[in-house]
Amino acid sequence: MPHDHPHPHNKPLSDVELRVKALESILTEKKLIDPDAIDLIVDTYETKIGPRNGARVVAKAWSDPSYKDRLLSDATAAIGELGFSGVQGEDMVVVENTDDVHNIVVCTLCSCYPWPTLGLPPVWYKAAPYRAKVVKDPRGVLEEFGVNLPEETEIRVWDSNAELRYLVLPKRPQGTDGMSEAELAEIVTRDAMIGTDVLAAH
Repeated sequence: MPHDHPHPHNKPLSDVELRVKALESILTEKKLIDPDAIDLIVDTYETKIGPRNGARVVAKAWSDPSYKDRLLSDATAAIGELGFSGVQGEDMVVVENTDDVHNIVVCTLCSCYPWPTLGLPPVWYKAAPYRAKVVKDPRGVLEEFGVNLPEETEIRVWDSNAELRYLVLPKRPQGTDGMSEAELAEIVTRDAMIGTDVLAAH
């Protein structure tokens, strides 16, 4: 029976998608890349690494005060203790959200992002509107994400760059005292580690 609603697979590719496909074809033809290896890397960062590594760092900091002290004084070494290091995460700083201070991370020059702990950056993190507005109006940007902070809360914006990347240690939600480290890791969101989310009480 005929039907006329559109099929996603029939949707024409955008100019950017066409350019990416053409570039991938040329590089594959010249044997400079292996498409299967590229797919594996993307899948690893999206589904296996993603923000799960960062969530484990946060959960350990919430559960182990001495680890939290090490994390806040030398984030690179403390994160390395859990086996998370490498390209895009060589030099890390962790900033802590408290009752008085809320931190948010941006990269105003491009999209520097701590891949070993957070995986691939979200599209909005790389977008010019976020990068430009969060510096001028961080409270307004947070409101766009559904985060409404008290007027007295100080908002600090941290600008990542090629040499240094930031990770936010969110406030531990109320009602989580009896949770294990693994359970705590499950409630940590990527956006909370960027600073555009506040974790709800449990």
